[in-house]
Amino acid sequence: MQTQQQVDLDTLISSLVAIVGADHVLTDAAELAFYATDIYAAGKQPRAVVQPASTDEVVALAQLAGEHGLSLVPRGGGASYTDGYLPTQEHSLLIDTSRMDAILDLNEEDMYVTVQTGVPWAKLNDALKPLGLRTPFYGPFSGLHATVGGGVSQNSVSWGTGTFGVSAESVLGVEVVLAGGELLRTGSWGTETSTPFFRHYGPDLTGLFTGDNGALGIKTAISLRLIRRPPEFIGLSFKFPDFDSMHQGMTAAAKLGINTINFGLDPTLQQGQLGKTSTSDAMAAALAVFKTSRNPIDGLVQVARMGMAGKRFLSAQNYSCHYIVEGIDRASVKSSAAAIRNAVAPYGAETANTIPNVVYAMPFAPFYNVLGPKGERWVPIHCLLPFSRAVPFRRDLEQLYARHENSMREHKIQYGAMFLSVSTNAFLYEPVFYWEDERNACIDRMVPADYLAQLPTYPPNPQGRALVAEMKQEIIDLMHQHGAAHFQIGKLYPYLADRNAAAVKLLRDIKAAVDPKQGMNPGALGL
Repeated sequence: MQTQQQVDLDTLISSLVAIVGADHVLTDAAELAFYATDIYAAGKQPRAVVQPASTDEVVALAQLAGEHGLSLVPRGGGASYTDGYLPTQEHSLLIDTSRMDAILDLNEEDMYVTVQTGVPWAKLNDALKPLGLRTPFYGPFSGLHATVGGGVSQNSVSWGTGTFGVSAESVLGVEVVLAGGELLRTGSWGTETSTPFFRHYGPDLTGLFTGDNGALGIKTAISLRLIRRPPEFIGLSFKFPDFDSMHQGMTAAAKLGINTINFGLDPTLQQGQLGKTSTSDAMAAALAVFKTSRNPIDGLVQVARMGMAGKRFLSAQNYSCHYIVEGIDRASVKSSAAAIRNAVAPYGAETANTIPNVVYAMPFAPFYNVLGPKGERWVPIHCLLPFSRAVPFRRDLEQLYARHENSMREHKIQYGAMFLSVSTNAFLYEPVFYWEDERNACIDRMVPADYLAQLPTYPPNPQGRALVAEMKQEIIDLMHQHGAAHFQIGKLYPYLADRNAAAVKLLRDIKAAVDPKQGMNPGALGL
């Protein structure tokens, strides 16, 4: 005999099938487990995973959720580790946006592109490249998986960040389905007679839905501005004896505002993922560098330099930083490169530019780096700091690591860090943990199988996992003490802690206005 709960679930599933089709309503336990897991952790399993293909279908799902008292949790490409798309309630629907992957309007005349939110950054970049166009920010390193919707919801950084800032700064307008199914468009897009070509038409409503992690609604389409793709680039690499000198060099270069992308690495990361390069990987990188060179002769020169440099620059003692500068002609990029060299010269020495050349040629790498170089589990955390606070934070962080040194050694935990300057005014510090442990459902599906087959596997390490979780929280608390900000807030970072009371009240009032039943991704932003 069926219980009332089962009857209700059957009715719900039938209604979902009527909206998106039977093939796009997932209820199998293994599927629910996968979609309710990110790179690091697992949330509660939802009632179903639903895969809409259009804004109209999302509107219908929001209306249905309102009728059934269900929470809605949007998921982009799954390349996350801050619980952003992990359900906090079982009575929820997880909205997988992977079918919403169409480029809706590519307007070369008015220089904007409108896409559905499930479009991966790599797909958008590939579509724009033959036209000689690009969005100013054009994706995180995980752009093969990471979507435009996810990147805008998380305020992503990487490609274009050195000059153009975070993903939100390239957004012109958003289309959002609010709780109950009401449809909102922002900027000039919100006017019936206009198009999504301009953001700042009155108060910036677009900004409410950038970095919101889906707490205020489900974005279904996003308009981004376009720029001409710079035809020339130069990669630069520098090595430094310690963190302080690297930080000074990166700070001096950041204030110029002329690099498309930059990133710094500590010795652990240099010797880890970058030090582990197979012959096939090296051949693929060389081919990519050759294809992106200005001409065949330049391509041969670049590949030859890669071969001669080898991995000599990956010294276990060095910190390093890598830059890509772009321009409309060779003279302009040489001028920008010279300015960065002059800024960094007092603090470090230039070295082989293999890394930026390869990264530029292969901007969106396969999903390898969600594991350590020997198949270990991996999780980063991060903070944004004013340049003046990065060194004091670093010193306190080193003391924290020292307190846990023996325990980390016992439970086979290592740490490293990556760094990045955001535009001309922020320093991103990203601590990373590696530890021996079993893989989870997300990693097993998203990392290419042929790569996984090359790696060792490990038994469960609950003590190591618990220590990583404990240290993560201690570091986040330390970041907060130093006045840090964060991207990818999800359900991890203390967004509301110590925030101005009027700002908290305004945010809660906005949440109540657009989501009165608190059903949009409960827990995101701490709401």
